[in-house]
Amino acid sequence: MARRDPRAPEAGYLGFWREHHLCTLTTPRPDGSPHVVPVGVTYDPEAGLARVIANTSSAKVAHVRAAGPGGARVAVCQVDRRRWATLEGLATVSQDPARVADAVARYTERYGRTPGPNPHRVVIEIALTRAMGNA
Repeated sequence: MARRDPRAPEAGYLGFWREHHLCTLTTPRPDGSPHVVPVGVTYDPEAGLARVIANTSSAKVAHVRAAGPGGARVAVCQVDRRRWATLEGLATVSQDPARVADAVARYTERYGRTPGPNPHRVVIEIALTRAMGNA
């Protein structure tokens, strides 16, 4: 396992995050147990963020909000055979239309499809503190 700077990833690591892979998001439930769900993730090392679009009523959004304004400690991970990569950080939820639209555009670029309209869409923004993997 190699620990990396989430704001200055090597080309191969960043390339892996640009490929089409389903990811997981792990958020803490109120009792501290992990809640792991499949998601699409985009990685923006220049901003030091990973982004996940979600419905405002989802459990993952509720878990992040329950952590308070300081954010929830979360992780996103993807795997492809022996290659894997994890990003960790503090997650917050934004309803700001410009931030949501930016997250949708990034999702569209990575996954090659535009999500349908959703007036209840929000973005989970993860301020990255750690990156690791062998990609």
